Amino acid sequence: MTDDRRTVLRGRYLSLGLGELFAAVVFTWVASVSVLPLFERPSDALAFWSALAPLLLILVQAGVYWLAARRWVEQGTMPPGLAAAFRGFRVLDAVLLLAGLVGIIAWFPAHPFAAIGIPFVWLLGVTEYVNYFVIRLAYPPSVWFKRIGEWRTPRLMQDVRAAQRS
Repeated sequence: MTDDRRTVLRGRYLSLGLGELFAAVVFTWVASVSVLPLFERPSDALAFWSALAPLLLILVQAGVYWLAARRWVEQGTMPPGLAAAFRGFRVLDAVLLLAGLVGIIAWFPAHPFAAIGIPFVWLLGVTEYVNYFVIRLAYPPSVWFKRIGEWRTPRLMQDVRAAQRS
């Protein structure tokens, strides 16, 4: 590929990586400053963190992936050690999402806002997990309905599999 294409992709990956990390920071800040003070019972906060923690972890992993991928885009493969780490994250994240669901059920909040919002936060984590490890879900709105039916493998998993083959 051309250096121009690599430069464009490196810029896109930088934007994606910083965007995911920024999202994790914003979610943490909003949770700490705006959401947690609203909870009246400690169990509500536990349910909330059960939903939010897996999402934050996935966002940070995604940000690190995009920033790291800038090194090998269009000219190599993911380092084997990093590929092994992301294979492990795929399993770990699924376990954490399941544990988060158990936590939400165990500490299910009584407040209607929390009873709706907390499962929604957990579903965001599930969506991010699917988007990075199972099926690509992120497309521009103009082509989303066309592309979502293609069941494309996420770029992260393409890189992990390419590293295994090399």
